[in-house]
Amino acid sequence: MSQNKIIVIAGPTASGKSALAIDVALSVNGVIINSDSMQVYKHMPIITACPNKQDKSVVEHRLFEIYEPNVKGNVVDWLNLATEEIKSVWQENKIPIIVGGTGLYIDNLINGTTPIPETPAEIRKKIALLLNQESTAYLHNELKKIDKESALKISPNDTTRLSRAMEIFEHTKTPLSVWHKKPMIKKLPEAEFFVIKICPTAEELDAKCYLRFDKMLELGALDEIRFLNSLNLDEKLPSMRALGVPELLEFIKGKTSLEKAVQNAKLHTRQYAKRQRTWFKNKLKADFELLQCYTGNFNEVKPALENF
Repeated sequence: MSQNKIIVIAGPTASGKSALAIDVALSVNGVIINSDSMQVYKHMPIITACPNKQDKSVVEHRLFEIYEPNVKGNVVDWLNLATEEIKSVWQENKIPIIVGGTGLYIDNLINGTTPIPETPAEIRKKIALLLNQESTAYLHNELKKIDKESALKISPNDTTRLSRAMEIFEHTKTPLSVWHKKPMIKKLPEAEFFVIKICPTAEELDAKCYLRFDKMLELGALDEIRFLNSLNLDEKLPSMRALGVPELLEFIKGKTSLEKAVQNAKLHTRQYAKRQRTWFKNKLKADFELLQCYTGNFNEVKPALENF
């Protein structure tokens, strides 16, 4: 493989991306770079299904568990960090392997992003303070006044996108919807991508989601949630909305039974995986597609990589 190559492994939660990434990395002398918006957070590796110590000892992993849970990670920050890591891996004459289920991150890396200037920290703090003092409904109404088009696309409950739209207008005095109509800019125009997409059936994915959540509980996910609860974090933070976190918090706070919390977490995980599957199936072009979850049969994938 020549310089400027990037392998992307994408697919819904519980589809086997992490295991495939390790096998690919071992095959091509690669370094795994995280593109999952929840695996960037510390103190919650089990509930976010981060690679474990064994995985990290086999292959180098980067951009996993880099933020404290009170940080509001976003696509702009991730793109900047990922670009640095990709260039670093290239300099080491290795292949960057981008792995994750956050479609927005992957799409922006491959296809480019709008040329929105970076938002200063003081503006982010100002909007965060406004959100804490008021409500998401208030912020959504304010967005309607300045950017009706974006307000129609952003759910009043989506605090991350809502805050971002307000921050951008506050900083640039230009609505987010206007920025989105400008030509895309690629962070790495010289990159040559090879995209592997995992698109299992809905039935197989449901079963994998349920099994994995049970495994998370066995490994100590509840202890992670207890620790998060002890930090008294704002429940609107991205880390606090990770799959399984809100539901298990309900149990820890005595608001529901463990059985009901687990049932709700599995349902929401299944619904999220279904949305991911639909997005990847329709939006992400792939050079190679697996139509079932990856379970370790690397011979299915290896021939495709040899042509890259």
